[in-house]
Amino acid sequence: MKAVSFHRVNVFTDKYFSGNPLVVIPDALGLEDVEMQLIAKEMATSETTFVFPPESREAAYKVRIFTPNAEIPFAGHPSLGTAYVMAELGRFPVTEPVTIINQELKVGVLPLEIYLKEGEVERVVMTQKETELGACLTDIQELASALGLEKEVIGSTGMDVAIISTGIPQVFVPLPDLRTIRELRPRFLELREQERKLGVIGCCVFTLETKDKDALVHMRFFSPAQGVREDPATGSAAGGLGAYLALRGLLPKSMEFQIEQGEEIGRPSKIYVEVKADRMGHPYKVKVGGKVIPAMEGKIFL
Repeated sequence: MKAVSFHRVNVFTDKYFSGNPLVVIPDALGLEDVEMQLIAKEMATSETTFVFPPESREAAYKVRIFTPNAEIPFAGHPSLGTAYVMAELGRFPVTEPVTIINQELKVGVLPLEIYLKEGEVERVVMTQKETELGACLTDIQELASALGLEKEVIGSTGMDVAIISTGIPQVFVPLPDLRTIRELRPRFLELREQERKLGVIGCCVFTLETKDKDALVHMRFFSPAQGVREDPATGSAAGGLGAYLALRGLLPKSMEFQIEQGEEIGRPSKIYVEVKADRMGHPYKVKVGGKVIPAMEGKIFL
């Protein structure tokens, strides 16, 4: 029998029992792929991260990310939560007010900003990969059906359905109001097939009507193909959504805004997004950040 230590944190929240849970294995060296997948399935969070010594000289560490079903090359809340745990464990030097480190992922080396106050990690911000634009979907009948909607409901927003990536490809579906998004009842088997058919990792539905006056967007995210029916807070999709909104001229001039997510499944979350765009409105840098708090720690026996 062998044991590995784990830390569980909640990301995109400052309140206990909210935000998006993440399990971090800070010392994963020696674990086999099959063991990591079994651990991720056992922990049953949206993602579990496994930290290794870096292969790149630029990086502080290397991280691999697993959903309950598969390894994925990039994700938002696992990046932030892992950086928080590694900083708290003293795995790299930190200085106030901000320390910048690089993490190594399957998509490459990406920077993280760790903001500190009085020795405590106050928030973590990640820079995502360069925006990649996929198709704007014209035939949305099957996708609408998988979400339990008529396609006319989506069409009523006047916005298109599009595939965008700031690390992984996801499909973005606009909805007209809070009532529609709250009452959404996806057909998960159909939605899983849509993920595979479209070549995406997850479906982000959103509306510009919000509960919190400080938020610009209300969002939900589904990825049944990855074993995640609904995610409480999705950093990767927050970045992609920021790019989507910037391209359509729907962001405030400051290009900084807040997303609310997770309320429908009892884990309210706040995600902060910053988009830098050129004169044509094309986003060239997307940052996603938020607070992280500890939840529990222990050992996993193999």
